Amino acid sequence: MSFVHQAQGRIEETGDRATPARVRVLAFLLAQHAAVTHHQIEVALDRQEKIDRVTLYRTLDWLTGKGLVHKVVSLDRAWLFRVNDSDLGHHRHAHFKCNDCAKVICLDEPPADRTVPPVPAGYRALEVEVTVTGLCPRCA
Repeated sequence: MSFVHQAQGRIEETGDRATPARVRVLAFLLAQHAAVTHHQIEVALDRQEKIDRVTLYRTLDWLTGKGLVHKVVSLDRAWLFRVNDSDLGHHRHAHFKCNDCAKVICLDEPPADRTVPPVPAGYRALEVEVTVTGLCPRCA
């Protein structure tokens, strides 16, 4: 099955419209083996047919809100986007980030201890993010 057909099917499962922008962005993310930035998505999609920057932001927000995509912040504070293939959901898995090339991948196994450390009175914890840093095979 092509990435476009997979994307269309996943979007239709939400009960919402499979717009061309949603399908293009999700299909692109399905083809990626690592998390990518908004800019990387924009550049790659512009090679085929220009996609408006605001439309891309809104599409990524929609995909994230529907749980089809998750985002993680890199050490340079840029958002990275990745298809949410895990049955565990984004809030229940960890990431690996290469210190040299900044590649970020999702780790298949959930962290053993997902407990939230105590937070000050009045704060409300929503999730715990775990990021393992080191060197990827290419950089090692």
